[in-house]
Amino acid sequence: MTPRPLLLLLLLLAGLPTTRPTPPTCYSRMLALSREITSDFQSLQATEPSEACVRYLPRLYLDIHNYCVLAKLRDFVASPHCWKLAQVDALKDKVRKLYTIMNSFCRRDLVFLTDDCNALEYPVLVTTVLPDHQS
Repeated sequence: MTPRPLLLLLLLLAGLPTTRPTPPTCYSRMLALSREITSDFQSLQATEPSEACVRYLPRLYLDIHNYCVLAKLRDFVASPHCWKLAQVDALKDKVRKLYTIMNSFCRRDLVFLTDDCNALEYPVLVTTVLPDHQS
C-alpha cells in the first residue's frame, strides 16, 4: 500500500467509535422512570399547591428496591383525586407504565432489599456532614 491510502484508512478507523452505547436495561429503565416520576410529583406539588386535590394524592417517593413500591404505585393510579388535571393524568400514565414494567417485563431483574413501607412515606434525607476539625 502506498502511504496515502494507508493514512486515509488510519484516519477512518480512528474516527469510528470503538464501542457502541449499550441499550438501556430493565433495571436502568425502572430506575430512570422512578426518578422521573418522583421529580415530576415534587414539581407538581410545587406548581399546583392551590389545587386541593394535589394535597390528597398519595405521596410518591419511589425506591424500586423496596417491596412496598408496587402497592404504592397501585394506590397512586387508583387514587380518584385530581382526575381533571392534565399533569396528574400524565403522571398517572408514567406510574402505570412503571408498574407494568416492574410487574411484567422486568420482574426477574428486580431485587427487593427491604419491605419498609414507612420509608416510602417519610423518606430519610441523606445529608453530608463534614467532620469537625480539631484545633
